[in-house]
Amino acid sequence: MIGFGWLTPRRRPATARSVLAGEASAEAARKTSQELEEQSLPGAAAEPEFPVVGDDKAAAFFDLDNTVMQGAAIFHFGRGLYKRKFFQRRELTRFAWQQAWFRLAGVEDPEHMQDARDSALSIVKGHRVSELMSIGEEIYDEYMAERIWPGTRALAQAHLDAGQKVWLVTAAPVEIATVIARRLGLTGALGTVAESIGGVYTGKLVGEPLHGPAKAEAVRALASAEGLELGRCAAYSDSHNDIPMLSLVGHPYAINPDAKLRAYAREREWRLRDYRTGRKAAKVGIPAAAGVGAVAGGTAAAIALHRRRR
Repeated sequence: MIGFGWLTPRRRPATARSVLAGEASAEAARKTSQELEEQSLPGAAAEPEFPVVGDDKAAAFFDLDNTVMQGAAIFHFGRGLYKRKFFQRRELTRFAWQQAWFRLAGVEDPEHMQDARDSALSIVKGHRVSELMSIGEEIYDEYMAERIWPGTRALAQAHLDAGQKVWLVTAAPVEIATVIARRLGLTGALGTVAESIGGVYTGKLVGEPLHGPAKAEAVRALASAEGLELGRCAAYSDSHNDIPMLSLVGHPYAINPDAKLRAYAREREWRLRDYRTGRKAAKVGIPAAAGVGAVAGGTAAAIALHRRRR
């Protein structure tokens, strides 16, 4: 047998300094190991695992505009409708101004959002719901997919991987929100409901836009219908307008927050995530199992908003 003793250096007598260095190194290693062990113990400073895998009493609720997607969905939808000659250049100029303002300000202005909704309602009046749903699929690919924030998408996926349902909650029309939810592989969507008779839009809303306190009421109603415990649920938003919804759950997150929400969240030690600085929105592909959104989204809107289709 061939030995490998020639690879081993000759041992030299230990000096006082080398002994001291060895003891110090061993002590440091022992201390580090002890600290790591303490951090892994229950009740330690380490943040507990979240979302909790297998917790079927929990779900996640995500605002859409500037939380999941850069900009406002209804503005992108307007661009797509203009491309298909649903309206003239004058209306497009208004949509472009509203979108530019939103991107610069990063917050929802009630007057601007109301103006955008009124414009959209007048444009879709007389069109069939099925037609707008089909066009919405195309518009998602053209204008929206590349504006999905990858960081927020990863948060939503973490909830799905934990076996939890994930809902969009937005002031955008429920049809648009449902398309986006399905394409992202989410459970469904709560959104503003436009009135239709015989499958044709009338140009009016059913109730009020799903904005501010109305979002909280929709989440509360859906949680009750689904048998969820809000204290175990999570909500994500960029806007101070959604503080009622965020305050409703046990795990509120401020995502790309506006100044008011950032200050409010810090005071209450809510978790913050900001994906805007130094990042570009990445296009998110369509998951293979993305067929759950449409039916679930429509069901959620019916439960939470008492949707009336005649």
